[in-house]
Formats: sequence, structure tokens, C-alpha cells
Amino acid sequence: MKLTILGCHSATPRDNARPTSQVLETGGHLFLIDCGEGTQMALRKHGVKFSRIKHIFISHLHGDHVYGLVGLISTFCLLGRETPLHIYGPKGIKQMIELQMKLGNSYMPFELRFRESVETTATLLFEDDQIQVTTIPLDHRVYTHGFLFQQKPGERHLDIVACEEYGVDKAYYRGIKKGADYVAESGEIIPNNELTTDGDAPKSYAFCSDTVYKPDIIPQIQGVTALYHESTFLIPHEHLCKKTKHSTAAQAADIAKQANAGMLILGHYSSRYKSYDMFTDEARPIFENSHCALDGKVFEI
Repeated sequence: MKLTILGCHSATPRDNARPTSQVLETGGHLFLIDCGEGTQMALRKHGVKFSRIKHIFISHLHGDHVYGLVGLISTFCLLGRETPLHIYGPKGIKQMIELQMKLGNSYMPFELRFRESVETTATLLFEDDQIQVTTIPLDHRVYTHGFLFQQKPGERHLDIVACEEYGVDKAYYRGIKKGADYVAESGEIIPNNELTTDGDAPKSYAFCSDTVYKPDIIPQIQGVTALYHESTFLIPHEHLCKKTKHSTAAQAADIAKQANAGMLILGHYSSRYKSYDMFTDEARPIFENSHCALDGKVFEI
């Protein structure tokens, strides 16, 4: 998994601070997660091919997470895109996009396929033979959910020495990597575990967009390889969390610790703070492997 941060700041965009947007590359997919203003410019800056984006996941309908979407779709139209675009988001996103396109009298050369969510429990949105994507119910001022991206177990690794000792023809290698036993010419069945070793451990990424501290998500994200959790405020401004339905860096670190996450990525910073180090300084005493999202930063998960 490769995560590229396109924007990681809250509220209004600035010259050096874009609102939330990310690209997750995994399983042959390039998933766009949230689409704040300036997303398509950030995509160009970081060399992301527009044609590879087939699935866009929107956490909620606040402007700093979605106002770049109609502009991106308009650009897709101008580029003559023909491939369908799948958009997953809260109920209302279809009306929002279609109304803007209609009032602009925009010609759509490709199909928009919406999957609107209203569920308050974890719901499967997407699945293929390599990955599945599930919503993470969150608690914000409007209906909001995050997303859990989970790789499926990959193929097993061939033990070439064992295969040669048993006289396994290479024509059977593909099936064996997928877990099949081998039947020798003598009729003897060679168990798969004698011809292979475990494949790479599947990885997972949890994107927890805007939310108040919500520990009941912990069972769902338990053991996640990497966790992005909003950290709008620091402890001196924790009193603002209840009113705005946001979290502190310390609260994000506590979620990561309880979930036994492999890594915590902090983001959605309030513009009142002048240093990113303040966020890791608050988080690391609670969860050591904490890092700040920065516009353009790449995380290899």
C-alpha cells in the first residue's frame, strides 16, 4: 500500500495548506479519498494519472472534503473520459454533483455511478479478489463515515526446492500458489503446506475523517497496519472538540494505542497552530509511532 497525502488541513485552503484529500494505491487500484479544493492541482503536481482514478470515496459533505469533486469531474469531461467513475459517499452527494453539472449544462461523456450511504453501522462498499472497503461510522456535525481498506490474503510463496524434490511440473505452480494440493503421477497427494510457505501478510488502512473522540470504532480497526485519524486540536483547545465534533492529537493517539495500530498518521490541523511538531509532541508519549501528514508526503504502508 502506498498513501500520498494531497491535502491534510482543515477549513479554508491556503497557499501552503490544502484541505483533505489522499490517494491510496493498492491491489492495482488508485483510490481517491476525499476531494477538497485544489485536489486536481495536487494530483497533477504529484504525477497521478487521472485515468487511473476509477473509485472516489467521500467521507462527508463539508466543503473542505468535497468541494474539489465537481471540478475534477468537469476536468474528466474535458479530457474526454469514457470510463465509468464510481463515487461512494453520504446520501446527498448524487444530488450535489448532478445539480452542479446540470446547471452548468455540462456534457457527460462517461457514466457516474453513485453509492450513497445512510447506514450507521459498518457497511461493505467495494470488494474484489484483492481488497475490500468498508465504512467506519464516525460522529461529526453531519453524517460522516471513514473507510477501512483491507487487503485479502495473497498467494502463497512456492518452495521451489520442495517442488523440485517432489517432481512438480511448472504447469501446476499457479494452482499450488493459490492453495491447491499436488497429485503426483503415483496418485500420492502432496499437501500444499509442504510445497509453499505463507504469503505476504495482508495490510490494512483506516481513514478516520472528521470525528469527535469515538472509541467504539476500536473493535473494527483493531490491528490495522496504518491509521489516519483527524487531530484538529491540541489539548489546550480540547474544550472545542465537543462543540465542533473534532479530536485532539492525544485522543487520536489513544485510539491508535487501544487499536494496536501499526502506525498513526495525524491530520486535519487547525490553522491556529504554527508548527506540526506540536502534534507529534502531544501524540508520541501515548503512541510512539505517530507521524504528521504533510501535503505531498508519501507513506509506504
